[in-house]
Amino acid sequence: MTGKLVLGLLMLGVAVGAAQAAEDPVARADAIVRRAMTEQHIPGLQIAVVKDGKIVMSRAYGVGDVAKQTPVTPGTVFPINSITKAFTGVAAMREVEAGRLDLSKPIGTYVAELPEAWRGIEVRRLLSHNSGLPDFKDDDGDSSAAWTATLAKPIRFQPGERFDYNQTNYALVQMAINGLRQRPRDATLAGEQFAIAGMSHSGFGDTRDKDPNRVTSYGYRQATPDQPNVRTEIFSALHRAAAGMNSTANDMAKFLIALQDGKLMKPATQAAMWTPVAFNDGKKGQWGLGWLVLERPGRRVVGMTGGSRSAMYLYPDDKVGVVILTNLAGSTPEDLVDEIAQGFIPGMTLSGVPALRAALTGQEGGDPAAVVAKFRAANPGFKPDEHELNDWGYRLMGFGKPRSGLAVLKLTAELYPASGNAFDSLGEAYAANGDKAAAIAAYRKSLALDPANKNATTWLEKLEKSPG
Repeated sequence: MTGKLVLGLLMLGVAVGAAQAAEDPVARADAIVRRAMTEQHIPGLQIAVVKDGKIVMSRAYGVGDVAKQTPVTPGTVFPINSITKAFTGVAAMREVEAGRLDLSKPIGTYVAELPEAWRGIEVRRLLSHNSGLPDFKDDDGDSSAAWTATLAKPIRFQPGERFDYNQTNYALVQMAINGLRQRPRDATLAGEQFAIAGMSHSGFGDTRDKDPNRVTSYGYRQATPDQPNVRTEIFSALHRAAAGMNSTANDMAKFLIALQDGKLMKPATQAAMWTPVAFNDGKKGQWGLGWLVLERPGRRVVGMTGGSRSAMYLYPDDKVGVVILTNLAGSTPEDLVDEIAQGFIPGMTLSGVPALRAALTGQEGGDPAAVVAKFRAANPGFKPDEHELNDWGYRLMGFGKPRSGLAVLKLTAELYPASGNAFDSLGEAYAANGDKAAAIAAYRKSLALDPANKNATTWLEKLEKSPG
């Protein structure tokens, strides 16, 4: 099947046809993974696919350490970064189910010695990242000093007003759950889940731990992507409800199976965890409780990503799950998941952002704007979630595809003309592509829509003072 035919089918949003339906889904997924590893220069990767409560694909690729050329095996351990939050979401819902935690109660009910402005924030606002709290960072591992400094910072906005991803939220949830269980406030939360799911290769740690089975972490280096730089990662004890977990694709698959089998919580509790939390204005966010809830027409999709190098998606009604772990930050395996899942879910067609993503694959050297225009003409009702589209556009720019990034972020602004954030992102895309005048115009539009946008103000000052 030719690339043009596949692209045409995707853009028309029709069924793939008998030839692809007959294709071995494992072989198809293998080809997708190998393509991505070549394009993104990914050193090492694991994938596991779950269908109907069983692991139907499990493969390991490449090397865990570039210098030592250590091969990745099914037992190689990968950092999963923020996918850890999904386990914290499960831990919280298990406490809800046990009657110990109430999501509607303020965090001050469970955690003492908080600033007055923090005490009244509902627990659900923490788990869904719309608390308005300042971010907690302790890259040097000194969580005590960092936490004290964070407590002294002002609230960013009224709780429930908007989305703002930060690590403070999960540190507080960690403290709350550990208080209910009479454990040290910084104890990790996933141990029970490991035991129930049979995750024998999972635990917590970072670069400071000398684990011979753990991969070396690498960063994206655009100029020399075939020579990735080693990354040092430190996750202090108070960050380990948000990140710091290490696992294998097979263990993560066992976790998804345990969820599907009802071993971790009741179906009603699970449904609540996967329901998007609404903002104060009633609009639904993209987050449930510890999990992303993704917009896919006619299909439920939930999951989490970590460090822009690990992804775990579950299609609950189809009983299919996909886990991809890599050791390269910036490899964005989440961009592959829908395409891979399509082979394991009969009748599934790519739609929304995944369909446009497939259409833009390999188009950076061509005319990305024309591809987007053609896609829109074939899909007049195309209007995916603003945040998902915006995030993807940013990733494209960050990974050396500024023209594709501009095409996507221009589309975001066109689809959401009342969004100050969309025009703010568009301004950055124009600047990255060297179009100063268009960048200034976009930032001015952003400020007109959102006068409190300090980022737009900063960029305008920089651009208006720069020569040319």
